[in-house]
Amino acid sequence: MNIFEKYESNVRSYCRSFPDIFHRAKGSIVYAESGREYIDFFAGAGALNYGHNHDYIKQKVISYLDADGIAHGLDMYTSAKEKFLAKFHEVILSTKHLDYRIQFCGPTGTNAVEAALKLARKVKKRPGIFSFMGAYHGMTLGSLSITANTAIRAGAIGTLNSVTFMPYPYGFMESFDTIKYIESVLNDVSSGIEKPAAIIFETVQAEGGVIVAPIEWVQRLRKLCDEHDILLICDDIQVGCGRTGSFFSFERASIVPDIVILSKSISGYGFPMSLLLT
Repeated sequence: MNIFEKYESNVRSYCRSFPDIFHRAKGSIVYAESGREYIDFFAGAGALNYGHNHDYIKQKVISYLDADGIAHGLDMYTSAKEKFLAKFHEVILSTKHLDYRIQFCGPTGTNAVEAALKLARKVKKRPGIFSFMGAYHGMTLGSLSITANTAIRAGAIGTLNSVTFMPYPYGFMESFDTIKYIESVLNDVSSGIEKPAAIIFETVQAEGGVIVAPIEWVQRLRKLCDEHDILLICDDIQVGCGRTGSFFSFERASIVPDIVILSKSISGYGFPMSLLLT
């Protein structure tokens, strides 16, 4: 019995499929103690856009640590945060004419998802959220409630309420007008479904099978939210940060969501970091 089997909990996932012990990584390659080399298609579950130990970023990290830079400052003002806000606004927001405020939510994407749901419900004073079939938004209770996979949701019992799953345009739904269906649900007083505070969506469902939403569909979703006083939340955790070509995945549809969620690769080096743009 190895030390992991002896002392670590049974709450383990990926390592069960990769029993090797990894000790070094560079670029797209991870190295195991057995001497084997692997191409890392995981990339930290998408958190390593620039690969492992990118030389330029690594030197910046080392320089920051050598200068005794603040590694933990809660939400205090720090020079690191100051530089990040200035650069993010200069390079990303202002060039795209986006007037978002930035909230630092916590270490991981699911923290930002939770913050988005709380904010939407607080602002609209409505408990409901519309999510989509095939969606994945995280593993904590709030984000799990808007995640569609029933096997994943089975880990939480009795807490996944006030969420309605709408059809996403894929499979047989491609020939079905899903936006018109949502519209009819909202307009029908006998639908049994109340108007939500927000609709949260992915322009590309990653966990759902890499399903790309059509541009027209995204545009109609934005219009529907405007007409019904519903906040539109774009979860760009898995497909933002340049993965679809532009920095934000919704840019191809020329829309502006009310709330945008960012996390994976926003730190550049795999450090846990998430943002909420409002």
